[in-house]
Amino acid sequence: MFAARGVVALLLLSFNVVGMTEDHFTPLIAFAHDTQVFPGTDGRGHVVYELIMTNANATPATLQKVEVVSAAGPSRALVTFQGGDLLAHLHSPAHTPVANPQIESNAGRVFLIDVALPTGAAVPERLMHRLTLLGGARPAAQPQQPVALEYLAAPLTLSTKVPKIGPPLRGKDWVVLNGCCDPAGAHRGGGLTVNGDLYFAQRFAIDWMQLDEAGRLVKGNPSDVHSWTSYDSDVLAVADGRVVDTQQNLDDQVPGSLPDPKTITLANVDGNHIVLDLGNGVFAFYAHLRRDSVKVAPGEHVKRGQVLAKLGNTGNTSAPHLHFHLMDGPSVLGSSGIPYVIDEFQYAGEIPAAKFAAGGDSMEGSWNQELLREPNVRRAQFPLALAIVDF
Repeated sequence: MFAARGVVALLLLSFNVVGMTEDHFTPLIAFAHDTQVFPGTDGRGHVVYELIMTNANATPATLQKVEVVSAAGPSRALVTFQGGDLLAHLHSPAHTPVANPQIESNAGRVFLIDVALPTGAAVPERLMHRLTLLGGARPAAQPQQPVALEYLAAPLTLSTKVPKIGPPLRGKDWVVLNGCCDPAGAHRGGGLTVNGDLYFAQRFAIDWMQLDEAGRLVKGNPSDVHSWTSYDSDVLAVADGRVVDTQQNLDDQVPGSLPDPKTITLANVDGNHIVLDLGNGVFAFYAHLRRDSVKVAPGEHVKRGQVLAKLGNTGNTSAPHLHFHLMDGPSVLGSSGIPYVIDEFQYAGEIPAAKFAAGGDSMEGSWNQELLREPNVRRAQFPLALAIVDF
């Protein structure tokens, strides 16, 4: 294994819209799936996806910088990840953070990408990624002296077409918890190896919790599910669809801590749940529902706004909430999460991230100091992390 010193060369590869102008060896290979741009409550277009990287060289590769660029104008980066920010987005295939940016020979990494386009900016048709690293410049059976490398890789095509749905709940002051797009969030980096592939089913998942009139998520004994404002709320169909899967025989967990990991299985991790087929390859997933509250059965057709169940605290959860996301298949873990927009809601404010983080694991207290005096109507947007919305 070679240290970073002794770098002897810089290899710069250039691409045009069609492809490379000249062939070169590239030790760190990467690919990304085509994806969609969606408008968030911050007024910006967002692109969220993963780079799957493999060091296909005998020499360890040390990733130094990842830049996302437009394929039509790759000289200017749309976003740059380096230093601590790069490490925060770099994960192992087991979706755990890594201690350093070195990728061993024949090893893989997952790099979590989130791009927020400037307000009003044109959406690029294609993206590429400029990788800057130290690594092996040529194939060899043994490790080589690492050299400085820079090249473009992993083209992907963007689309602006995303599903438009209705709200999954009703009422005021619903908070977006564990929402898009923090790489350290409970959902964003939660890739799972299921059915022979790596899936990010929850990349756009939201844990919905409600504030009461005093801005509290919980009032009274926090270990009692009935103390939580959200508990027992009606859960609604976000569109017309057909029920493809349900479960409702699990009891509520005691709030305050997650269940013993040894008791969690693929069958109970999401608690009582519902999967709806919305058509066109889009499926809606509702999790952690209250026992015996599911009002629909597989094969049944539902209408938008229809009450499906009650919000509960079943499965791998530490407090009552509705976990909701859209995905491209009926498997709740063996599918890819897809972005969407809610056709209309009122944006009531946002809990500051620093304030929420300072609260630690406790959700007690009042969280409504940042509510807007007059909520404003939002149409065809995706609610971002810690937004407070009225349905």
